[in-house]
Amino acid sequence: MKSFNPTLLKKLYIPPQNSHKGQNGKLMIIGGSKLFHAASLWSLKVASRIVDMIYYSSVPENNDIVQKVKEEFRGGIVVRRDKIEDYIQEADCVLIGPGLPRKEGQEEGDDDTKELTEKLLKKYAHKKWVIDGGSLQTINASFIPQNAILTPHSKEFERLKFKIQNSKFKVTVQNSKLEKQVEMLAKEYKCVILLKGPTDIICSHQECVRVSGGNAGMTKGGTGDVLAGLVAALYCKNEAFLSASSGSYINKKAGEELFKRVGYYFNASDLADEIPKAMKELIIR
Repeated sequence: MKSFNPTLLKKLYIPPQNSHKGQNGKLMIIGGSKLFHAASLWSLKVASRIVDMIYYSSVPENNDIVQKVKEEFRGGIVVRRDKIEDYIQEADCVLIGPGLPRKEGQEEGDDDTKELTEKLLKKYAHKKWVIDGGSLQTINASFIPQNAILTPHSKEFERLKFKIQNSKFKVTVQNSKLEKQVEMLAKEYKCVILLKGPTDIICSHQECVRVSGGNAGMTKGGTGDVLAGLVAALYCKNEAFLSASSGSYINKKAGEELFKRVGYYFNASDLADEIPKAMKELIIR
């Protein structure tokens, strides 16, 4: 499997000088719960630096937090869960799952993650989707829309393999090397899979790359949510495989720059703040 070629970053969309608000990406983020309130906020933090408009929908407690700090993403709208579908139709891409609970993690007042996710994926299968966290862990694989981007860590990838219904195909996958497994599942579900790890593996149904780098500081809680927000923001104006592979590369480079200054001692918020600097150096310069 070949390594990601950083010259491909030059293919990423750059806002034209004469563009207007809304033309450079509109992202819907559906995530968060009473237990996991911070996850969707990290996705929001990084994405708000990239796209023109964010529609953010979470549980009331999270919506209130975001409403109070809207100065950090002035181009955004806080959306009640009963109004989600109105804004999905407006969005270029939808990120669903960061901070959404699994069944055993749900508290009173939380949505049923599986029910919510599968309903929206089925109804809006034509949209660009990034599926992460709780949504990725709970849905039936048959609901994965074509060209969706999935962002599993190793345990979530194991759950994804478990959901394979064709027993013969499941055995073939289990007996293959990890890189081949990602490739086979991406082809099976006609999606893009970004398997997170010390070396990320990104596959579509047509091609695969690996992205090495980063450091152990990026194992901290929330860094995966930052990556999901970055990838979703890029997917608003770029195709799926380029968004996933470029997001992986940018994310790791940002982590490496943080390591130069503070070693392993940074968190998800630091990573979200570093990503725009990395993007400027890698894409615009």
